[in-house]
Amino acid sequence: MPPPPLLWLLVATALWLLVLLGIDSDGLLLVGGSAGLLLSLLLTALPLPAWAQVVTFFSAVAIGYGLIRRWSAQPAVPQSLLPAPQADQAKVIGAFAADGRGRVQWQGQSWAAQNIEPHRALHPGERVTVMGREGNCLQVIARTDSNA
Repeated sequence: MPPPPLLWLLVATALWLLVLLGIDSDGLLLVGGSAGLLLSLLLTALPLPAWAQVVTFFSAVAIGYGLIRRWSAQPAVPQSLLPAPQADQAKVIGAFAADGRGRVQWQGQSWAAQNIEPHRALHPGERVTVMGREGNCLQVIARTDSNA
């Protein structure tokens, strides 16, 4: 059995690898990996019994996750789009669902997008106009001759 600091470092590494694989959707694994690293560092200076290590780990995860949830619940600060060549134009790369959500390529990156005119279908390859952004989701409408 590896010494406790190494064991917690292995736990942290495993959790961070899961984050890198995209399995973490809400930050819990990221917080767990960070808590494992902090516990590993703590155990190099202060030996704790096994029960105290587990309690410390889960306490750190609960506090960290609570802070992340509190921070992410705050309303996003509206961000203006910077004018750049073709900045207002995107290309549909994924079909839009009935709820108006789909994917577009904008400024060389794939973005989640919300069709703010959901009654008008958007198809892959079609050009759209970026009207705004809410977090990491672009708000788009279909291009017409008047906004082309």
